[in-house]
Amino acid sequence: MLKKIPIEQLRLGMHLHALEGSWLDHPFWKTKFVLREQGDLDKLIASGVQACWIDSSKGRDVEPQAAKAAPTPTATTAAPTPAAPAVLTQATSLSHEVKRAAVLVAKSKQAVTALFNDARLGNAVDAERCLPLVDEIASSVYRNPSAMISLARLKTHDDYSYMHSVAVCALMVSLARQLGMDDTATRDAGLAGLLHDMGKAVMPTDVLNKPGKLTDDEFKVMKAHPLRGYEMLREGGTATEGALDVCLHHHEKIDGSGYPHGLRGEQISLLAKMGAVCDVYDAITSNRPYKNGWDPAESIRKMAEWRGGHFDDVVFQAFVRSLGIYPVGSLVRMQSGRLAVVCEQNPESLVSPKVKVFFSTRSQLHIPPELLDLSSSACSDRIAARESNAQWKFTHLEELWAGPESLKRHGVTA
Repeated sequence: MLKKIPIEQLRLGMHLHALEGSWLDHPFWKTKFVLREQGDLDKLIASGVQACWIDSSKGRDVEPQAAKAAPTPTATTAAPTPAAPAVLTQATSLSHEVKRAAVLVAKSKQAVTALFNDARLGNAVDAERCLPLVDEIASSVYRNPSAMISLARLKTHDDYSYMHSVAVCALMVSLARQLGMDDTATRDAGLAGLLHDMGKAVMPTDVLNKPGKLTDDEFKVMKAHPLRGYEMLREGGTATEGALDVCLHHHEKIDGSGYPHGLRGEQISLLAKMGAVCDVYDAITSNRPYKNGWDPAESIRKMAEWRGGHFDDVVFQAFVRSLGIYPVGSLVRMQSGRLAVVCEQNPESLVSPKVKVFFSTRSQLHIPPELLDLSSSACSDRIAARESNAQWKFTHLEELWAGPESLKRHGVTA
């Protein structure tokens, strides 16, 4: 029997079914477990969460005296309603949203790490537990897509597998929104992105984290991860059909050269086509044990060369519109000869984002950073070309667009 109780009535031995309030306020990323540790109970009481749901059929019930003393919230047999899909919220600037997104990215990493660890231990993957996280990511993307997407791109070698899932979730939400999907379909796309690489949780760690090119035998082992992930999600029994499909087919290619089934063209679902684009973009823009990530704008250019064989044209074009031709964090050369980093998109013009100039190629010296809105009629400078930071090796590009405070919250040192 499910009962809603004030958090003060929670006791060791109770089966915690759900928590009220925002997911970001919760001390745990998941629920549906018996409280056995005093430390966990102390975290809940100190978290500020006002009420929770317990299942008295699976654990300790409320003391009769406590139930009489606190009639509100009332005990009930009604289950808490599932978290509603994310709804469009008021748009915010990147500088404002990036601070909130930094907190969300850090907590998302904890949640996905725990999810992978559970799967590695053989525990069933409960996709429903991920929905509050998907909703929080979707809300951030709706307020300003560049903040969450760009921060999630900043990974270390050690946390790539976990943060890749968070990044692909955010990219899928943004792409779904660009394609005009409704809230329910967008939520499904986000969940599919979060769970698409679950099979890697059971891949051999020496192969998964190998700092170099895989041998043919090792690559054969890694190619099993879509099917293993699909089987794990199916056994869990709570994943949507969309999440199952993307997990199994995000490595399929339009020309039929992908795996595991060699699907081609219209044999691949829309969600799987979306998953393929989002998965590749985050992979090539992220630092890996064996290579540094490519610049975001350079990655878009390279992916454009692969479309038709690798990606669906319509999906890829929508993906570019969702990110911008020059995604946030891109290094660009201005017509004035200055170098700049892209700081924010202009939805009305993909070629006129806000940029921060910081270096003169003429004097070969750093200059005081200056923010330019290229869409303003008062701004005479324009982007002349993409630049690769592999040549320049600037170490502070992320700080220029995100700010040191947000990077610190995210766990990145500039």
